[in-house]
Amino acid sequence: MNTTDNIGHVHPLTHVISKISQIFTEMGFTIASGPEIETEFHNFDALNIPEHHPARDMWDTFWLTNRSKSSDKNDTGVLLRTHTSPVQIRYMESHKPPIRIIAPGKVFRHEATDATHEAQFYQLEALVVDEHISVAHLKGTLETMFEKIFEKKTNIRLRPSFFPFVEPGFETDMSCFKCEGSGCALCKNTGWIELGGSGLVHPTVLENAGIDSQKYSGFAFGYGIDRITMLKYGIEDVRLLYQGDLRLVTQF
Repeated sequence: MNTTDNIGHVHPLTHVISKISQIFTEMGFTIASGPEIETEFHNFDALNIPEHHPARDMWDTFWLTNRSKSSDKNDTGVLLRTHTSPVQIRYMESHKPPIRIIAPGKVFRHEATDATHEAQFYQLEALVVDEHISVAHLKGTLETMFEKIFEKKTNIRLRPSFFPFVEPGFETDMSCFKCEGSGCALCKNTGWIELGGSGLVHPTVLENAGIDSQKYSGFAFGYGIDRITMLKYGIEDVRLLYQGDLRLVTQF
């Protein structure tokens, strides 16, 4: 019997989270974390998504308690966090700029599962707050991150989009690392791979966290680590990452 058959293997999601953490640590970022069971204030209100805001429909939420009538920000409804953005708020509440953090972690959405959607998945949140932060800083950070993750030269394209917690907001596309922009099945012959949302932190979000938006600005982005993992390793169904099938894990 080969004694190496029973040696444990690192899960591909763990590989990618470790790689991302290394990349950003080398760039001077701090790794932050927050609770998976969140308050409505930190998950929505402080991020410029108040009650009855239509943008709340973008997140299919697992609610654990109903919204409280109290005015105390820590006594609002309780839920499973729908994104890692609440970590931004909690960190800004307890730290002064300059701020450079990433927050990889698990999030939850009440939605049907298929090859590209899961009720739980991992998300990468990044936040930079300092004086004179611009879109150029955002774009340069993204290019550095994806070049190091996929180990190839990449270009970043920012398309205008709406997210309540950033202004301006962008959908981020990366040049296809497989065909280098010429068009293939992975990028659906467009030469670009869609990644997620980013933008400059909305002044209201800074003020909600106690930071002077007249003096400071910042950028933030949030991307699915599962999607990055699928792209990097050619995994076609996100559900494979959560089924515990050792045939997948032992490849890493």
